[in-house]
Amino acid sequence: MRIPKHIGIIPDGNRRWAESKGLTKEMGYDNGLDPGIEAYRTCRDLGVEEVTFYGFTTDNTRRPSYQTKAFTDACVSAAKMLVDEGAALLVIGNTSSPMFPKELMPYTSRIEPKEGQIKANLLVNYGWYWDLNTLSKAEGANKNNIQQHIQSNDVSRLDLIIRWGGRRRLSGFLPVQSIYADFYVLDDYWPDFKNEHINQAINWYADQDITLGG
Repeated sequence: MRIPKHIGIIPDGNRRWAESKGLTKEMGYDNGLDPGIEAYRTCRDLGVEEVTFYGFTTDNTRRPSYQTKAFTDACVSAAKMLVDEGAALLVIGNTSSPMFPKELMPYTSRIEPKEGQIKANLLVNYGWYWDLNTLSKAEGANKNNIQQHIQSNDVSRLDLIIRWGGRRRLSGFLPVQSIYADFYVLDDYWPDFKNEHINQAINWYADQDITLGG
C-alpha cells in the first residue's frame, strides 16, 4: 500500500453530532478529543510522517462566545494530549489576536518528538489570508522557494486530506500545502471517528494516479 507522508484532518461535524444526541452544540467539541489522539496514533502506526489537524479558524471566532470557548478549550486539551503522547507538536495560528489561547504559545515552536513519534501540526485561530499575508514582502520569490515566505512554512506539502462530516470543501485549509493533495470525504461526524476511516481513506488514496501535474 502506498502510504501518504502527510495527512491533513478536518474534524467536522462536532456540533451536528451533539444536536443528534440531544446535546447543545458546544458539547460536541470535547467528544472530538479522543478521536484526535486515536487518529494520530493510527497515522503514526501506519507509517505516516506528519499529520495536521484543523483546530479552529479566524472565521470560526464569529460564533457565539460559549461555542468559541468550548472549541478553544478543546484545542488546548488536544495540544496537551499530543505532547503527552510524545508528538513533535507545532501550533500554527495568528498569535497576535486575543482569540489565540495563551496556553498554546509554548507550542508555536516545534516540540521535539519522543522516540517513535511523528510530527503533529494543530491549526489554531488559523486563517488562509493570515498565512499568506507575508508573501507581499517576499520580493523575488519564485515557485521553488515561495513556501518559506508564508506563516506555515514549517508544514510540508500535503498528500491526502480527510474531512469528516460530509462537507465537500477545504474551508481555507493550508492553501499552499494543499495544492496537489487528494481530498477524501466521510459522511460520519468527527466524534464518531473509527480507525477504519483512516484505513479506508488511505486505501482510496493508494489507487489514485499521482502525477503532480506532470
